Amino acid sequence: MLGKLIDGKAIAEQINSETVAEIARLKEQHRLTPGLAVVLVGEDPASVAYVSMKDKMCARLGLHSERVNLPSSTSEGELLAVLNDLNFKREIHGILVQSPLPQQISPEVIFAAVDPSKDVDGFHPLNVGKLALGDPTGFTPCTPGGVHELLIRTGAKMDGAHVVVLGRSRIVGRPVSLILSQKSANANATVTICHSRSRNLAEICRSADILVAAIGAPHFVTADMVREGAVVVDVGINRLEDKTVQKGYRLVGDVDFDAVVTKASLITPVPGGVGPMTIAMLMRNTIRAAQMRRGVA
Repeated sequence: MLGKLIDGKAIAEQINSETVAEIARLKEQHRLTPGLAVVLVGEDPASVAYVSMKDKMCARLGLHSERVNLPSSTSEGELLAVLNDLNFKREIHGILVQSPLPQQISPEVIFAAVDPSKDVDGFHPLNVGKLALGDPTGFTPCTPGGVHELLIRTGAKMDGAHVVVLGRSRIVGRPVSLILSQKSANANATVTICHSRSRNLAEICRSADILVAAIGAPHFVTADMVREGAVVVDVGINRLEDKTVQKGYRLVGDVDFDAVVTKASLITPVPGGVGPMTIAMLMRNTIRAAQMRRGVA
């Protein structure tokens, strides 16, 4: 059986089209242009590329966007001062601080410093708590939200399903488990969180109706870890050296795609799976933030 590819690019485009329509409505009916500020500290090549993609998407969809570029020597106090200014800036409805941050800056301190009503990344402790409680007024982190939206829009059955989440990070693994285990529509799953030190890992993964791989290791999930007909969502993105291609590397996921695709009923590719969804969900969160701040639906 050849697995059916989950086309993240196509689904992200569906969401982007909905976002464009909503932005046009907000501008026409409420004279409201949602605004996103992205703060980049340092010049990490992957981060620079990712922030540029966000800038281009804001321009394409019609959002107001601002980028704050800071040197890698920026102190935690200096970054906090920048965030304080953005917290009070009226035309900015969403704030995102690009990770990773330099060693001298604590991510936890920075996450907590963003106004939770502008925390479109969903990392503020208040939004994390709301997610845990199933409170819909919080912001869902973009990548976990993208995983959920992929499952919804491909018709994957979550109600009563056994979902195995491979990875326990606060960025992906834990939020995914909270989203899918909620008592709500498009959830109600039984969720098991695993990680690299879990015992009988392959056996647990084989029990999954839906396997979400977010462990950060290339080709970690092999064919013997996936049961026939499972839905496989690969959140990983890793660089493998490959001198046969122009860039000198290729991007691969946490799943051994070529081996697993013949067993899965649905599977995301890397690239082109979860990645495009993250930016689409960021834009959608920014729209929500603008609506909530203005008090309009």
